[in-house]
Amino acid sequence: MIRLFKQYVPNAVLLLGLLDLILLVVAGEIGWVVRSHQLGSLPGAMQSRLPQLLAYAVALETAMIAVGVYGTESLQSLRHATARLIVSITLGVIFLSALFFMIPQLAFWRSNLLYAMGASIGLLILLRILLGKTLGSQAFKRRVVVLGAGPRAARLKALSKAPGSGFVVVGYVAMSEANRVIPEAIARDAIYNLADHVVLLNASEVVLALEERRNALPMKDLLRIKTTGVHVNEISTFLERETGRVDLQSVNPSWLIFSDGFSSGRMLSSMFKRLFDVTASLALLVLALPLIVLGAIAVKLDSKGPAFYRQRRVGLYGQGFDIIKLRSMRTDAEVAGQAVWAEKDDPRITRVGRIIRKTRVDELPQCWSVLKGEMSFVGPRPERPQFVEDLEQQLPYYAERHMVKPGITGWAQINYPYGASIEDSRQKLEYDLYYAKNYSPFLDLLILLQTARVILFPEGAR
Repeated sequence: MIRLFKQYVPNAVLLLGLLDLILLVVAGEIGWVVRSHQLGSLPGAMQSRLPQLLAYAVALETAMIAVGVYGTESLQSLRHATARLIVSITLGVIFLSALFFMIPQLAFWRSNLLYAMGASIGLLILLRILLGKTLGSQAFKRRVVVLGAGPRAARLKALSKAPGSGFVVVGYVAMSEANRVIPEAIARDAIYNLADHVVLLNASEVVLALEERRNALPMKDLLRIKTTGVHVNEISTFLERETGRVDLQSVNPSWLIFSDGFSSGRMLSSMFKRLFDVTASLALLVLALPLIVLGAIAVKLDSKGPAFYRQRRVGLYGQGFDIIKLRSMRTDAEVAGQAVWAEKDDPRITRVGRIIRKTRVDELPQCWSVLKGEMSFVGPRPERPQFVEDLEQQLPYYAERHMVKPGITGWAQINYPYGASIEDSRQKLEYDLYYAKNYSPFLDLLILLQTARVILFPEGAR
């Protein structure tokens, strides 16, 4: 796994992305050469059109990231990957058409784009056929030794067998017999030199998964392992990296305090974030105004009541503010203002409401809150005060999610379906804490791109 801008990228995904980028340049060149021959002219040197080829490749690669071509399902299923590739390349070509209109110097001929598009789909699918299951094989997985044989080690065992896992456990070491649930674990007393044992297993990483750490850390063993060049990680850090969330079952206050993240030196990043929020919210409000108006008219025609509604939410540092949304439920959805979780196939949702929720059109008026500075485009979703009071009592560290400005979309929204229970809120909190801990402009960009996948394939909307 390689770390880029505070985010870990699996080696297999990075390799596939680089190969895709090269093939997209090749596909763009094929489109140019084919069209040149059709017109009876020489294509000329490739260097003369390198900016156009790079613009083509980068635009389509960006669309592929946005649509989820590098997600676990696409890496596991050729059919899933093919569907996502066709959608992403189509969207990329549409974006390129707009880009070429604004910057003619980067433009292909339109017929070039058609041929390049066909070549891209063919080459990228062929690459995935040739690679087959190689990307998910042991060759690209890190070899891990787990120190521990209790429930925490069992969690790592289950995670290693999950689809898309980036590691394989090559050995378990039972540091004590207490709470032992891994039968194949080797007792520490049966290993003369733990560092040599780890090296012989050709492990690249050791994960500390002890049930009780007080006076139980094998410091001499860990030091010797570290000096052999093998990475040593605590289970909370390991799970954060592998799952993209802060695991509430294993973290403790000292880990949150001393681990990397929650940096206060973000002045430049915060300025950039605010500048983007103001510019993008203004542009989106102007561009989406016709859609908002049409949505408002549809809401009014579909059911009695106002087209828009205000709702109190909890924002930065626990301060309350009102969000504006297109109304998607009946006016009597909540009796006496009592907050109620939305359910799957909720009967309170109107016919038009179901459509605007699926397409996220009901969220567009929140751009006004972004423009005012109460929200950001990216951040934890703001919850209602009644829910916050309950969740803060039932979930540890829930108040910490309010240390960053709430957003229209967020890390939890692109990684977890709609939450409508305490357990769902717990899962989403783990993603929100990860975002607050690992914030960077790159992560914001990744979330904004992936939001396109959520809109196009709205599995979790309710």
